[in-house]
Amino acid sequence: MDLTATARGVTAEASAPITLRPWLPAAILFAASLTFSIGSTWDIQWHSDVGPDTFFTLPHLFIYASAAVAGFTGLTVILVTSAAGRAGRRVDGELGGPGIGVFGRTFTAPLGYMVASLGAASFLLYGLWDLWWHSLYGFDAIIDSPPHIGLFLSSTVISVGTVIVFAAARAHPWGRIGALFALAHLATNSTVTALAVQRLSNGSVRWTVAVTAFMVILMLIAGAGFTRWGATVTAVFGSATQAVFWWFAPWAARAYADFVGLPMREHIRGIPSTPALIPFVLIPVGLVIDLLLRRSGKGSARLLPAVAGAVGGAIIAGASPVQSVLIYEARFHFSALFHSAHYGTAAVIIATTVAAAVFGALGGFLGWRFGEMLRLTAPSQEALA
Repeated sequence: MDLTATARGVTAEASAPITLRPWLPAAILFAASLTFSIGSTWDIQWHSDVGPDTFFTLPHLFIYASAAVAGFTGLTVILVTSAAGRAGRRVDGELGGPGIGVFGRTFTAPLGYMVASLGAASFLLYGLWDLWWHSLYGFDAIIDSPPHIGLFLSSTVISVGTVIVFAAARAHPWGRIGALFALAHLATNSTVTALAVQRLSNGSVRWTVAVTAFMVILMLIAGAGFTRWGATVTAVFGSATQAVFWWFAPWAARAYADFVGLPMREHIRGIPSTPALIPFVLIPVGLVIDLLLRRSGKGSARLLPAVAGAVGGAIIAGASPVQSVLIYEARFHFSALFHSAHYGTAAVIIATTVAAAVFGALGGFLGWRFGEMLRLTAPSQEALA
């Protein structure tokens, strides 16, 4: 979408497009999202292997630096595009998507950067709450505290803006790949946000698994709706991220503990806390989703994403007890599935699988429409000409 000034008397030079390259701020925004993943994975592993922490730690520096970089990047782009619009200069529609008027026509904000900036602003507010939380209680003993969940939700909003920014440049390979990688980042980071509901478990359903299935399916099917084989590619990127952090998390916690002179907890097993929350069946689920959606006809096109989501959610929940036994019990045999201290009985497995299938169906329904909206953020070929 081109943003062109309507004022009279605009010269030919004034209507020339601005020279800001769309890929540059997009890359910076994505780097900010990766910085948050590094800091949060590191911080969560620290809680697991070392113990409580204060507000001023190196992992926290990564976390808050990510929001600062995202916020300043979004603000810079918004100010540049707003100034260009007032001067009558054309703004490339691939720079973050369609322009949205803010405070009337005072500012013209590309959609993706506006969403990312709002996420960064809310991140700042939750960061102040987190600082107050530390000053009130001294140390953080748990991950799923109210300010932490708010920080992860704010980071999710920044990541959604990043997806939109890359999707607006889907005419270019870097735009398509970046959008799918950003979706994968959303899928893997959402597993921590699902911890917000772990205290709702009543013994019959593991709600963290069901919510994880919902958010993972939402992102995978959004990728499928955005481009062909998008679910599989998103799943591959997500699994690659999981593999990297599987090595990084225990190493970073131990190295930082040695640096500051703090001891590790006794009898730790070095299990990567955050990567262990990510379903290890992302690639099979992505393949199943893409294969099912490729078979859609005109009559079933509306229903099939929900069906594919239900199947994917059931696979994630069905594989969850296997993953729990392999990671936490360090052994596997069939009977262990129904006696694991980290999962539960057969009734819990069945109930959780049904709940995850329902949540997955909802994720498929919404994800397909989100993928279609992502395609609409890119300018038309006529506008690019």
